[in-house]
Amino acid sequence: MFKAIVYSSNTGHTERYARMIGEKIGLPVLSLEEAKQKLEKGSKVIYMGWLMASSIVGYGAAKRKFDVRAVCGIGLCTTGALLNEVRKTARVPADIPLFTLQGGMDHEALKGIYKNMIDVLIKVMTKKKSKSEDEQEMLSLIIKGGDYVREENCTAFLEWYTSETR
Repeated sequence: MFKAIVYSSNTGHTERYARMIGEKIGLPVLSLEEAKQKLEKGSKVIYMGWLMASSIVGYGAAKRKFDVRAVCGIGLCTTGALLNEVRKTARVPADIPLFTLQGGMDHEALKGIYKNMIDVLIKVMTKKKSKSEDEQEMLSLIIKGGDYVREENCTAFLEWYTSETR
């Protein structure tokens, strides 16, 4: 049924999830650029991309080339959070399963404009006088960095995949 897991990663968290899941379910794992070269147009894939302002980086390009049957967005939010917001912003159709997985923050691996955007976000969030508990946790993660790639974060996805491929 599925040909591959296709991913876009900025600091490596999404790639690690893609490889972890690919190994578990026995699917090849390809970066979006590799997939464009190796897979036929219209191939059924699972797409995994990193979250930026509730948008899934690379998803638009993936859906133009492939038949994307499930989507995972990897970001700073806790696993399973912001599903409605991500679905709306990324324009993931209601009939496509969507999962969010907590990845992490690695300042050293950020590049170009994304590094600048995080610096601006830190300044804005730091100046905010009244922060919710979630905002305080997010600010701490952004400033200190962290890695939350965990197998247990994949549970909902793996349950969906198992039921889908029976």
